Amino acid sequence: MLTATLKAKPCGHCGSIFTPARAMQAVCSPICAARSVKAKNQAERAQFRERKAKLKRIPDLIKEAQTAFNAFIRERDRDQPCICCGRTGTGVDGLHAHGWDAGHYRSTGSASHLRFNEDNCHRQLVYCNRHGAGRAVDYRIGLVARIGLRRVESLEASNTPHKWQRDELIAIKVLYVGKLKELKKGQA
Repeated sequence: MLTATLKAKPCGHCGSIFTPARAMQAVCSPICAARSVKAKNQAERAQFRERKAKLKRIPDLIKEAQTAFNAFIRERDRDQPCICCGRTGTGVDGLHAHGWDAGHYRSTGSASHLRFNEDNCHRQLVYCNRHGAGRAVDYRIGLVARIGLRRVESLEASNTPHKWQRDELIAIKVLYVGKLKELKKGQA
């Protein structure tokens, strides 16, 4: 019986020179084999995430950006009372974000170009925002007190439509996730 002597070759993971024990052996040790498999799995997961991100539609990206923006607004106005009624407590337990929404003065349905405008959105009680139909008159009174009449009139006069683009929405999400982290870090 003939046995062939195998030549030394570099490890497929760490690059060190080794003499394989089997003809198809690509790595020098079980540790390198495990690391190689782990690196391959991580690369496959990264490729999957990239492919999945490319399949997201504009409405999906708007929803993700809106979620990040709303979380930032609720945290930014954390110490402020409700923009409409001036209450500081919810009096209701078990609701989303302890009863607080990020309420828009001009709704995202009627003025979608202002959905990510920080002047147009403030912390608002769920009751006032959803069950009180936004309470636009009270919201305006609170908004004038908070940001001034000139900026409120600027919001009211803004009617330029905007078509959201993929890259823009991704950037908005990244921006507000970062702003939220900074706010939370500053309060810690």
